[in-house]
Formats: sequence, C-alpha cells, structure tokens
Amino acid sequence: MRAVLQRVQQAQVVVDEQTVGAIEQGLLVLLAITHSDTELELRRLADKIISLRLFPGTKGRFDRSLSDGVGAMLVVSQFTLYAETRKGRRPSWAAAAPPEQAAPMVEQFCAYVRQQGVQVASGQFGAHMDVQLVNDGPVTLILDTAEWSTGRG
Repeated sequence: MRAVLQRVQQAQVVVDEQTVGAIEQGLLVLLAITHSDTELELRRLADKIISLRLFPGTKGRFDRSLSDGVGAMLVVSQFTLYAETRKGRRPSWAAAAPPEQAAPMVEQFCAYVRQQGVQVASGQFGAHMDVQLVNDGPVTLILDTAEWSTGRG
C-alpha cells in the first residue's frame, strides 16, 4: 500500500458537480492498493496515519495526531501512485490492484479508521474526481508499506 498524506485546513472531493466527501482540518490521504496487500498491512497503515504527530500542540511543535481528536481524514483512492515510469513515456499501472480487489480494501481502510474514532470522508472509487484542498504548512508525507518489511520504513 502507498499513501500520500497532506495536512489540510479543508478538503473536498467533487464528482459530477456534487460534493461526495469533505472535511475541515485534518489529513487528505491519497491511497493506493497493490496486488499483495493484506488486511494486516491495511490496519498497520491506518494505525500509523492516525497516530502520526503532524499537528501543532501548544508549543507549536508537531506533537498532536488524529488520535488526539485534532482533525478528520478524507480518503481518496489513487491507483496512479503505483505508476511504473522507467520505460517509455506511457506509465504502466500493472502494480496497482484491480478494482475488484482495491475497492473493498479502500472501504475496509475507511471502516477501520472510523472504528478507531476518527471522522472519515471519502471520494468515489473509480470516478473522475476533482480534489480540492487548502494545504496546511504544507505538510506532505509519503508512506509505503513495502518499505516497512525491508526495514526502511
């Protein structure tokens, strides 16, 4: 799994001129699933994102997280995070999980985050989405669960 996190003041997803998901302060999570991803990795990634201290506390340092109740999460499925661009000019999406595998995992991710007490909104899987955000900081991180198994994450 790969995720790009952006700390936001606000964010929303619009499909066919209708807002399908929106949050105020929190994290926008662009989430990609690959063929070998498991529910265990999904939970580990969700727990990591929820507990990352990316929000300022009273002294202005990064010492608060979503688990402290400082914001919500907007999850947007983004298979393009698995683009392979080493050869040619057209990206390959072969590393991205097919929709019938990825869609349920994105839903599981959102459900698990909700179970942990974090407010979650989401985009619409497979739709052409307009993602609008006001970046806060900017604070942007990239997480890849494959790096965790190699000791680099």
